[in-house]
Amino acid sequence: MQSFTAARTAEASDEIWFLEHPPVFTLGMNAAPEHVLAPGDVPLVHIDRGGQVTYHGPGQLVIYPLLDLRRSQLGVRELVVALETAVIEFAASWNIAAFGRREAPGVYVDGRKLASVGLRIRRGCSYHGMAFNIAMDLEPFRRINPCGYPGLDVIDLRSLGVDVSLEAAAQALAPLLLRALRVSAPAHWTRESR
Repeated sequence: MQSFTAARTAEASDEIWFLEHPPVFTLGMNAAPEHVLAPGDVPLVHIDRGGQVTYHGPGQLVIYPLLDLRRSQLGVRELVVALETAVIEFAASWNIAAFGRREAPGVYVDGRKLASVGLRIRRGCSYHGMAFNIAMDLEPFRRINPCGYPGLDVIDLRSLGVDVSLEAAAQALAPLLLRALRVSAPAHWTRESR
């Protein structure tokens, strides 16, 4: 995504990537190392997004909106709200009441974090994005202060009674995301491996 963004021209098409990562803790550019409590055998990677520390792993849908924000006339806050809105609408389709929080971006259900947001804007274009917990082992989140918040509980759709595959979640989320972003972009699904 960094190469894609670096090589973009004003005419380059927008894309949205849906991925699943192998287990990894990622720390944003200004992340405080004390939020990593006990990483164990999970790799710890410093990356160039905003935000603190989070966990990515099997069963989590990672969404990378690779957008020219100037062309789509979206501000950063509007991008964050659009990402949150798509997940909130997806959750509502399963009768789950989810909400965003301006002071702590992401999507929450009963105070537990269902999806995290961490972005980077370079030359007016976005990359990195959102991690949406579908059906995953949540234990690694106890090894960190998720998003820099000690004691923050994290939840996935499976724990809320939803049985959906990552592929099906990506397919259902894509039109909601495109509508919330007011863009048309091809969506790509892949599983990243090491």
